[in-house]
Amino acid sequence: MKTKLILFSLIASLSFAHEGVELGPNKGRILEFSKNETMHGEVTVKGGKFHIALLDKDMKAVAMAEQTLTATTGERDKPVKLVVEKDAKGFVVPVIKAGEWLILQYKDTPKAKVVTARLEYNTSECEACKKAEWLCECKPDAEKK
Repeated sequence: MKTKLILFSLIASLSFAHEGVELGPNKGRILEFSKNETMHGEVTVKGGKFHIALLDKDMKAVAMAEQTLTATTGERDKPVKLVVEKDAKGFVVPVIKAGEWLILQYKDTPKAKVVTARLEYNTSECEACKKAEWLCECKPDAEKK
């Protein structure tokens, strides 16, 4: 069973690799923080920290109020909870190791349902656009044709 799971993970990562990602107004990676694309998080790295700005459906900044975010990384059986700070533009989280997953759980209000977003922090360089893979600007193969 473990072998099948590893094989599936490898195939899935290869099939989704290098597809290009949606970038925001600050050239950061866009993550969905809603089920209907009305709230986004734009992830950028500055000063050794992830900065996660909140954006509305029109990619305009959202005022910070009751929103909350939790962040974890590490192995599934040993997750590591990260310290999340709030600032005027969004949230600040320590940068994780290259190749690890950042799992973000966002709530718009204390009573709202949690929306989970995942980001693989792949820092290897894309040959085509010369950006880190987690910020690759290349179009998916289907869009190139």
